Amino acid sequence: MPEYEFCDVYVPRGVSRSAATRLLTDHAEYGHWELDRLRLNPDGSRKVRLRRRIIRQLRATW
Repeated sequence: MPEYEFCDVYVPRGVSRSAATRLLTDHAEYGHWELDRLRLNPDGSRKVRLRRRIIRQLRATW
């Protein structure tokens, strides 16, 4: 079963949809994050949870 680390991002209500998309695209492209959950609040703000897989390196036994 893969292990993930999570990053919560808060996008205030004044941020346009295109700016939020650009922000999340930058996180995905440069930080290797993927969208796990997006919640649109009644006031227009967004709570975004991003995740990326943790890759553990196994020790070589010689």
